[in-house]
Formats: sequence, structure tokens, C-alpha cells
Amino acid sequence: MAYPKFRAYIKYTDDLDYNDVPHKGNFVYGNLIEGGNQSNTDAIAGDLIEIHAEYVNVEWWQSIEKGSAEQSTGMKDDNGNEIYEGDILATSSRIGRELITDYLKVDWREDYAGFFCGEKPLFACLSEWDNDIKYPQTFPEIVGNVHENPELLEAHHD
Repeated sequence: MAYPKFRAYIKYTDDLDYNDVPHKGNFVYGNLIEGGNQSNTDAIAGDLIEIHAEYVNVEWWQSIEKGSAEQSTGMKDDNGNEIYEGDILATSSRIGRELITDYLKVDWREDYAGFFCGEKPLFACLSEWDNDIKYPQTFPEIVGNVHENPELLEAHHD
């Protein structure tokens, strides 16, 4: 059985290096352990090593702010990179000689129980054709994330 993949943004990576927590840049990838109602933290953890009635032992773990984990969508961008919540996708459409680029944040929408980029379901954003504008467009690619590149979204909406 495949489990959902999660990641969390860790601003300062010194502790990650010191504790040998595997990470790619400022992101830790792994399994989500929710801290429960009485805790203000969750954790991203490595694989399960052993489990007993008294304890659970994982390869490694990193505390994160409660609710800050971002789930993989299970989909990939045009370059084959896995898309996570919080990623920013860029897609371009050519209308005549003008090239228009849209930057869209990937979000989980509880009201639709699905991943969205902008106002469209993610699967629609990953299609080759935008039915709203009737022009071919490029397949979206990840150009950043909300933690490290928020200016992409801000500049696009100014």
C-alpha cells in the first residue's frame, strides 16, 4: 500500500545537518505524524523501523509547526518533478505574438476534496489546452514555492 508523501519547509537547516535529518534544501520529505489535539507540533518522519505496544521507532524525525505539512498531489510537472501543495506552477499561452505567463499556487481545497491551481482543478491545469482561452499553452512546470518564492505570486497579481 502506498502512503501519501509529505514535505515541510524548515527555515533554518543547521539542526537538520546536526541531527542527520535528510533534506533537499530547506525541505524535509517523509511521512506525516500528527501531534494530536493537545500538541502544537506535528512531525515529518522517515520509515518505520519497529513497532511495539509501548513505542514506535522511526529512522529519523523532525518536528514541524502543526498543520504546516504539505502533501504530494501524486502528479508531476512537465519536467517530471513531483508537485506538492505550496508549489508555484508557471504556464504560458501565446495569443498572437504576445506570450502570457500565469503563476498558479497549488492548494488543497477542502470544499472540493481535491488539489487546485488557481481556480482550476490541478488535473485541468496539467492539460495541454485551456478551454477558457482556446489557445494552446505549455504544460505547467514548477518554478518555485510559496516559502522561497512568494514574489512570483505577488508580482503576478499587482
